[in-house]
Amino acid sequence: MPFRLDPPKSFKDLFAGERPAGRTVAGMFVCSGDAGAAEICAGAGLDYVLIDAEHGPVNLESVLAQLRAVAGYDCVSVVRVPFNDAVLIKQFLDLGAQSLIVPMVNTADDAAAAVSAVRYAPAGVRGVGSALARSARWNRVPDYLARADEFITLLVQVESAEAVENAAGIAEVDGIDGVFIGPSDLAATMGLLGQQDHPDVVAAVKRTIAEVKAAGKIVGVNAFVESQAREYIAAGADFVNVGADVAILARGSEALAAKYIAEDSGAGPASY
Repeated sequence: MPFRLDPPKSFKDLFAGERPAGRTVAGMFVCSGDAGAAEICAGAGLDYVLIDAEHGPVNLESVLAQLRAVAGYDCVSVVRVPFNDAVLIKQFLDLGAQSLIVPMVNTADDAAAAVSAVRYAPAGVRGVGSALARSARWNRVPDYLARADEFITLLVQVESAEAVENAAGIAEVDGIDGVFIGPSDLAATMGLLGQQDHPDVVAAVKRTIAEVKAAGKIVGVNAFVESQAREYIAAGADFVNVGADVAILARGSEALAAKYIAEDSGAGPASY
């Protein structure tokens, strides 16, 4: 008798019940592409780890290894796909990624395309291959084809001046569970490259938070600087991405070098 099971919780399940003191959900990027790093971060006590297939040095096999490494912990895995592409999204879903962030979504039409990519026909264009894939545990998830939507969380990334203007319409698209705001690219499109803390960028992020929440969807933001994260939490962000494995390693190893090898020059990084 084969083992029957449901997949573990997805990102939207973190918001299904009451959190202690109504606290904001917190997580971090895993950008190294390393399954060991993903496992270490998954056991740190954060709510989620965000496996970065957009900027990280990863392929399908390394994402699969990271998903398996995280699966043993009470920590949700989220995957940021490289591009809003139906073929790529299908592949990541079939690997067993249940929570996706789709980057560079600028319009409601872009958001609708992402929704179509995660849904089977006739509601969408996702190819049917669950019997062959980890998503349905090789047909061991009962009635997976009919229930796939309940296991998937779809977040889209608002990270341009155009997307901020369209944020309300993006959030209102049926099938979008939430919005993730990227201040770095947003600052660049506003002519403020590397200035995520510029008042105009901060105002645009807060405006987007308000508009997405008004649409009844969850909204989060990338903010590695604690004071910035706290400001966005106060503005109503439901989740905050507060760090990255590679950034922690870089800053931590620099601190060791400054302590034991040479005096700190005082020149910090221009951005994260």
